Amino acid sequence: MTSQPVEVEKPTGETDVRPDRPWLVIVWNDPINLMSYVTYVFQKLFGYSKEKASRLMLDVHHKGRAVVSSGPRERAELDVFRLHEHGLWATMEQTS
Repeated sequence: MTSQPVEVEKPTGETDVRPDRPWLVIVWNDPINLMSYVTYVFQKLFGYSKEKASRLMLDVHHKGRAVVSSGPRERAELDVFRLHEHGLWATMEQTS
């Protein structure tokens, strides 16, 4: 006895077809690092201009945090690791 192929109209499995939501890398304010150093790290790690790095540093200083990068999980993990290597307090979270 051989089985015959059966045509299906819809996939039967439950597959999540939503696009990946990017991960945000957040740098938090701390009482240790100088503002000039934080600006320098943003320029060095992300290639930001002095103006953009300064703007992000001021967000960290005045608002307590700034989103410094976003992307796939692996990239966010690497960015957080590199920020930690430079002594900055960083975390990551997925966008909603």
